[in-house]
Amino acid sequence: MTCTPRIPSFPRLTGTVREPQLRERMPDDNRIHLMDEADVRREVARMAREIVDQNGGTERLVLMGIHRRGTHIAALLQAEIESAGGEVESGSIDITLYRDDLGTIGPRPVVGETELPTNGIDDKTIVIVDDVAYTGRTARSAINELGDWGRPQRILLCVLVDRGGRELPIQPDVTGHTVQAGAGDLVEVLVPELDGRLGVDLVRSEAGDT
Repeated sequence: MTCTPRIPSFPRLTGTVREPQLRERMPDDNRIHLMDEADVRREVARMAREIVDQNGGTERLVLMGIHRRGTHIAALLQAEIESAGGEVESGSIDITLYRDDLGTIGPRPVVGETELPTNGIDDKTIVIVDDVAYTGRTARSAINELGDWGRPQRILLCVLVDRGGRELPIQPDVTGHTVQAGAGDLVEVLVPELDGRLGVDLVRSEAGDT
């Protein structure tokens, strides 16, 4: 179900709807391929097992993907868990209006929809799923938003790639791949629906090449 927060002091429908689009590519000489489709699917399978193990099964387990690419990783995790015979609820979360830099991105931010499972999130284990862990601010925003929707029993953070560079004391509970990236580097998680393929690339900044 699509939801509107209980407490927000700002209108949720004033933003511009985000349309899927192919990500703009950096020159190939700055691009390092970290993971291909087989690598991603292998790590997703392992991550799915870890999530189920940490929860002690799939009972009261909910996957909440962060828009946009986190939702695609969450869908892969859900498919993996269900292929092994488990059942897991899912939803998605858009953190735009909970960002701590919202005042710097203009009066009409691009806002997606937050979708909760049918029976809500109270007393459940919520797994926040994102593509890349970096400063920790996105995860913090997601936790803050979940607090406006209910009271989970437990919250876990799952990311496909951890690139380091934390600015907040937030660490993933489940990680697919770890890479040390410079402040000017870009870690791109590519998904077929948006990018035409499944994989992970590291794009080195020009400054990092000199």
